[in-house]
Amino acid sequence: MSHGHGNEGAVKAILYAFLANLGIALSKLAAALYTGSGSMLAESIHSAADCANQVLLYMGMKRSQRPPDDRHPLGYGKAVYFWSFMVAILLFSMGGMFSIYEGVHKLYEPEPLKDIHIALGVIGLSILLELGSLFGAMREIKKIRGETPLLKWLLHSRKAELIVVFGEDVAALAGLVFAGFFLSLAAITGNPVYDALGSASIGVLLVVISIALSVRIKSMLVGESADPEIEHTIHKQIEANASIEKVLRIITAQLGPDIMLACKVKMKPGLALNDAVKAVNDLEKSIKAALPDVRWSFVEIDTMD
Repeated sequence: MSHGHGNEGAVKAILYAFLANLGIALSKLAAALYTGSGSMLAESIHSAADCANQVLLYMGMKRSQRPPDDRHPLGYGKAVYFWSFMVAILLFSMGGMFSIYEGVHKLYEPEPLKDIHIALGVIGLSILLELGSLFGAMREIKKIRGETPLLKWLLHSRKAELIVVFGEDVAALAGLVFAGFFLSLAAITGNPVYDALGSASIGVLLVVISIALSVRIKSMLVGESADPEIEHTIHKQIEANASIEKVLRIITAQLGPDIMLACKVKMKPGLALNDAVKAVNDLEKSIKAALPDVRWSFVEIDTMD
């Protein structure tokens, strides 16, 4: 697994998603206004919400890169978690709840649909654009996760912005499939109620995905340790230092793209003070050389935990 910041890759993934969703939102809105389809209107709102989400994610990444100051001595790295959480809330409210509302409204006041083939054509084009966005996101994720299985990476990664982009792309594709399915039923049966059911089902889908994203990002906001592989690498770096007898404790904190390390070590008996200081300095240099994401390291010498 690669442990680089991956900021450039995340920006690319966000750009792919923004451009795709902008074109999709406009085409869906035009189709919704022309055909009167509630499913298409729900999908256009969904894509518009995704565009706003990409802007928020980009803002979060930029804010997370601000240098440390007196008020925030460990930097602004966790800002990306806050903005990712806001994206999940926006997906829930603007995307999910509005789609459910539109579906219920159309269910009680169904309207005849016209030229459904136009809406289905827009859905087909949108699926192609969303697949391009999803493949772009997966390509950037692959650079970071290496050989780690995708599901495992999604559950354990600290790259909130990439997790959100991936979740949005999957939700968008699933929503398009729902819209296409229910619009096809409406076209075959001539019953617009199926279109209303499509809008409501898209809303439920978005609510479920937004809740899943919120739960995952909440854990990052509260505070998570670094990836276990990173902690394992740190452990090996400490054990490789000839002046250190034992690792007493390792604590890591993931702060956005950066990592803070605090560890307690037991030095070998008879080591002079100057040699102990040099050993600690050498250890910090070796850790940062192996893991550039470790921005802060605090090493304490002790005899017991």
